Amino acid sequence: MQVSVETTSELSRKMTVTLPEEKISQQVESRLQSLSHKVKIDGFRPGKVPQAVVRKRYGQQVREEVVSDLIQSSFYDAVRDEKLNPAGMPEIKANKMDEGDGLEYEASFEIMPEFVVMPIETLELKQFTSAVADADVDGMIERLQEQRKRFDAVDRASIKGDRVVIAFEGTMDGENFTNGRVDDFPVEIGGGQMIPGFEDQLMGAKAGDHLAFDIAFPNEYPGEKLAGKSGHFEIDVARVEATVLPPIDDDFARSFGIETGDVDELKSDIRSNLQREMERALKARTKGVVMDQLFDRNKIALPGSLIKDELRELVKPYRESAKKRKQTMNEEVLREQLEPMAKRRVALALILGKLIDAHAVKVDPQKVRLAVEDLAASYEDADEVVRWYYGDTSRLKDIENMVLEDQVVELVLGKAKTTQESIDFKTLMAAATGSAPGLS
Repeated sequence: MQVSVETTSELSRKMTVTLPEEKISQQVESRLQSLSHKVKIDGFRPGKVPQAVVRKRYGQQVREEVVSDLIQSSFYDAVRDEKLNPAGMPEIKANKMDEGDGLEYEASFEIMPEFVVMPIETLELKQFTSAVADADVDGMIERLQEQRKRFDAVDRASIKGDRVVIAFEGTMDGENFTNGRVDDFPVEIGGGQMIPGFEDQLMGAKAGDHLAFDIAFPNEYPGEKLAGKSGHFEIDVARVEATVLPPIDDDFARSFGIETGDVDELKSDIRSNLQREMERALKARTKGVVMDQLFDRNKIALPGSLIKDELRELVKPYRESAKKRKQTMNEEVLREQLEPMAKRRVALALILGKLIDAHAVKVDPQKVRLAVEDLAASYEDADEVVRWYYGDTSRLKDIENMVLEDQVVELVLGKAKTTQESIDFKTLMAAATGSAPGLS
């Protein structure tokens, strides 16, 4: 086998592989010999078919199979001998493969980048701390009250927080876009469920009022026919309903699973849940800082094939969501928007891989178990969730990868220069809901 390698760009290689005809013919003859003992051809006893007959009928097919197998095996032998580390599958172009010519093909592919990770001892990182205050618990109680609120009809003009039940229809250029008249439609003033300006028009309305107004739809409105255009609404107010929050008493506590009805016990449970959410958010925020530093301090060339693969995975949920909602999606624009994230994820995966190898980081089974139990804690039957994860190695693999990432973060934090920074609970949680930690 003869091999030559051409560097076509920083990470791109074109490798030419040549195999002599005798290597192909030997394997072809061997397979035809084996085939002659198995095939059934009219006029010949089983196992007694002459080699010439087998070659005439199956020779071309067998040669194609041999050539295909030799391309695959010789490619991996060649990259091993040339000490190349392909980043993806090669693009194969056969130059010679006819009988008597031997085999010559070109394999074009990208290689994994060679780089050295910046010493983690040089990193300067912030570690965040926080605490759950009484006001945070009270705030959660108020949100739970909102979940249990009811609406009672009132004989007055509507104010912010009221629910106004309406019948309405919308038109644009005289054409109805609400599929006729919509009856008994509840709108909570200040709830933000309608397009901007709609709820404001209902302020001060009373039962029996008729309203008419024009409102412009936002440019980013999902319905293309309405986006950025002005619609006309005709509205009849059926009734105005005031918000009534439940009292914080034993019935309220029982409605959230506190059998004793003890409000203090409910608050204790809420504090524990908030503490757990806080710990997760702190961990995610610190992890994000570590990932940012690793990404910013280690600039490496990235194989386009890996970026393409990552983009495919990032686009997949958007495509499935659009299909489910029967909406069209501009995939080209979406790919452009997601490309920076794809590059970051690919780069961090390579950097983390280097750190894992350099420091011999092995996934800790006990930490995997704790991670699974932590995820399961928010479910009613936590034990069943734990069994679900451990019942499938692919599901558990996702947790193991997450834990391995976390172990690398711990490694970095243990060696880098760190400073403590306190952050209040509300700010921490607001930031946590707007971003995802890790490679994203």
